Amino acid sequence: MRCKTMRAMLLDAPGRPLRLGELPIPAPGPSQILLRIHACGVCRTDLHVADGELAEAKLPLVLGHEIVGTVEALGEQVEGFAIGQRVGVPWLGHTCGICRYCLSGRENLCEQARFTGYHLDGGYAQYAVADAKYCFALPDVYSDEQAAPLLCAGLIGYRALVAAGDAKRLGIYGFGAAAHIVAQVACWQGREVYAFTKPGDATGQAFARSLGVAWAGGSDTPPPVELDAALLFAPVGGLVPAALRVVTKGGTVVCAGIHMSDIPQFPYSILWGERQVRSVANLTRRDGEEFLALAPQVPVRTKTHAFRLEQANEALHSVRTGQVTGAAVLLVN
Repeated sequence: MRCKTMRAMLLDAPGRPLRLGELPIPAPGPSQILLRIHACGVCRTDLHVADGELAEAKLPLVLGHEIVGTVEALGEQVEGFAIGQRVGVPWLGHTCGICRYCLSGRENLCEQARFTGYHLDGGYAQYAVADAKYCFALPDVYSDEQAAPLLCAGLIGYRALVAAGDAKRLGIYGFGAAAHIVAQVACWQGREVYAFTKPGDATGQAFARSLGVAWAGGSDTPPPVELDAALLFAPVGGLVPAALRVVTKGGTVVCAGIHMSDIPQFPYSILWGERQVRSVANLTRRDGEEFLALAPQVPVRTKTHAFRLEQANEALHSVRTGQVTGAAVLLVN
């Protein structure tokens, strides 16, 4: 007989460490699936939630939105999934389906959207429920640990790459979980990739070069060529004018984070010439379907650092301080 409670790492209030607690195993609603969690990626967005920079979190909260698990139970309205099937749960957990954004293929902008590990309990636990309509079947070629980062780092990286258009020379600022995935896709597409890390981060630059980038250097160093576009994954507003200065006329700077420090004042001259600054927000289910079909073709290889569920605070600290090369993942058993 299955135990009725589960272990979970709980956020009680912004700024506090997560605590290990016991919660009832949730029962799936009519449109939900119950998952036995095997792995959950640790994303920088989790830090923004834990720090209170995203201020609408339910509390207490189970963080985590890169969930890999197997289906334990199905709501009566669920179709397309089976008991024992492995699935992934991403950031986008619910939309209204009837607003102008949802009806125009922009469900990522829905005003009524609910997000996993923010409004809805996430994957820093042994079990979770999720709306089946927002879950994905996962490619068999990836282990649970390898698949977890695909569900946010991969998806938001892919959406940011699409936003950059057909840029041949692509800059990537902040070479963490998302960047190490999107760099592989961009190189496979035949683009030249220029990786920017924190100044002096020789390890990060060597890692970027190992993935096939054309150049790697500090964010305070100009690349050897003008760029057609730049993707910003580091949540540092000062990188926006830095990127504009190295992007050619007509180029695009894409801000891919959900939170960023204030962008400093900059002269209009570095924006002039039809340069653009834009953001990407959240993801759509179409993004997930496209990227998860593409990843095995590249093939994307995720580099991960595993932590136990009880080490969630340590994992968050490692992401915060840049100690993780690639992506941090919690393994749940």
